[in-house]
Amino acid sequence: METSKTKLGADHPSTLTSMASLALTWKAQDRQADALVLMQGCAQAQQRVLGPEHPNTLSTQAIIEDWSI
Repeated sequence: METSKTKLGADHPSTLTSMASLALTWKAQDRQADALVLMQGCAQAQQRVLGPEHPNTLSTQAIIEDWSI
């Protein structure tokens, strides 16, 4: 993710995909709090860059809702 941020920029769609992937990895490693914070940041960036109705944004929001239960 950091490489993507450096090379492509923090708001590039590929960087946002890397961010979501890292959050999923952290969740699998029982780092729930870190994963949730990262996924929330990803969702905010996706809404700004991709728009609130973009499939990636909606998917990320659904994951956050699932994790928040």
